[in-house]
Amino acid sequence: MDVNVRQVDGQARLELRGRFDYTSHRSFKQACETAFSASGMNEMVIDMQAVDYLDSSALGMLLLLRDKCKATSRPVSLVNCGATVRDVLKVANFDKLFTLQ
Repeated sequence: MDVNVRQVDGQARLELRGRFDYTSHRSFKQACETAFSASGMNEMVIDMQAVDYLDSSALGMLLLLRDKCKATSRPVSLVNCGATVRDVLKVANFDKLFTLQ
């Protein structure tokens, strides 16, 4: 998976591309650390438009990110989820834990 981090008006936007699974752990963690270290970051947005697959380890990574955002009083949302990704997130009840757009 490729991860691109962009900062726009206090919003850290992580743009994910490809398979979001266990092999993505390092790149996702590094992207999150980059986003959190940016000055003025007050919101985290995970853009999943180009994610074509995610597994339970990806769900775990998202939960860890949610916990870190919550601990620092920063909202996190998942945006541009395709139908397959949205179905997985809904089955896992992530629509109750995250803002899905």
